[in-house]
Amino acid sequence: MSLPLLKPMKIGSITLKNRIVMSPLTRSRADGADGRTPNDLMMEYYVQRCDAGMIITEATAVMPMGVGYRNTPGIWSEAHVTGWKKITDAVHAAGSKIVLQLWHVGRVSHPMFLNGETPVAPSAVALMGHVSNVRPSTDYVLPRALEINEIPEVI
Repeated sequence: MSLPLLKPMKIGSITLKNRIVMSPLTRSRADGADGRTPNDLMMEYYVQRCDAGMIITEATAVMPMGVGYRNTPGIWSEAHVTGWKKITDAVHAAGSKIVLQLWHVGRVSHPMFLNGETPVAPSAVALMGHVSNVRPSTDYVLPRALEINEIPEVI
């Protein structure tokens, strides 16, 4: 008996070897000068999961003002693109597909991750609670509402 889960599947022009898709998991393993560059440890992690037909990467910040956690990867610099290309090529060579989860944390960020700048969000409404993985416990700050002319920078 052949399980449908293990049969190839076509999504648009992409054919997956099976219907298993790995969900994104933030791992905080990026490094480099900015602490946001994909690396060989990340490549090893994704290649080890290539039995899945498709891998969705961990959340990846689209710009410096979009980060909110230490050592999460970015995609705004040439070094980031080069790191992700190496990972993508390795995953493809191992027979799987990979897609990048784009991320801007908005009001979840804190000035400590933004060189002292105030986080931007769709509106100036603070998040209740405390910034994740920061000790001592630190409250979220009131974000600045994103201006209309700033939207193209984010998208």
